[in-house]
Amino acid sequence: MTTILQLEGLGKQLHPPDGPWLFRDFSASVAEPLIISILGKSGQGKSTLLRILGRLTAPDRGSMRLQGRDVSQWTPEAWRMTVSYVAQQPVMLPGSVEDNLRAAAFLHQRSFDLTQARQWMEQIGLDHLDWNSGAQQLSGGEKQRLALIRTLLLRPAVLLLDEVTSSLDSISKQATERLLVDLHAHSGTTILWVTHDWEEARTTSQQIWFMADGRLLEDADSRTFFDSPRTEEARAFLRSSHLLAESLEGIR
Repeated sequence: MTTILQLEGLGKQLHPPDGPWLFRDFSASVAEPLIISILGKSGQGKSTLLRILGRLTAPDRGSMRLQGRDVSQWTPEAWRMTVSYVAQQPVMLPGSVEDNLRAAAFLHQRSFDLTQARQWMEQIGLDHLDWNSGAQQLSGGEKQRLALIRTLLLRPAVLLLDEVTSSLDSISKQATERLLVDLHAHSGTTILWVTHDWEEARTTSQQIWFMADGRLLEDADSRTFFDSPRTEEARAFLRSSHLLAESLEGIR
């Protein structure tokens, strides 16, 4: 079976050519469809890694292969249709809610799946929206979910998610998580998901990429990572995450 995604020695400098490295020597492969959570403290380059994988930012070192073909063998457009990125801060295109939903189909000359769009909008609690209303007038959480559906309608093989549930209330967050887990289960979509919510990672992901000290320190299945992390850095990260979660629960 052809490897879905292969990364060899990826690196990004803060100020090339002589500046410090944000991360380097990042090597990993995705041999089968998985949901992979990318964890680590802020400042490790997790979002930058996603932007590199989406060909929105160029690496300063290393190579990428998608479905057995080097990145140089793909046009940027074909790559981005196959590996699609959803940003933490969603950008609404000018026009209405419907204009935004139809944008991907229009740009890539595909038919628009109205039935699927309505189903997904309902599933994540956006069925109340007037499709003729301006997308710019939506709340932050509504924009985030609309941007996600807009990208899902491309039906990418690999989905890159940058903290897409961080601005959502608990009900919307759970509905979005269910949609993504269902999508993976039924269509075999590979999902690379940057999150600071360790509980979200534990319940949705099969694999964990843990970044620390400018490197990929752990690449492990989720149960192994959360039950018996290999490195002290990962153990310290999980301890601090547990303490933070407990303190937030106490505030509530």
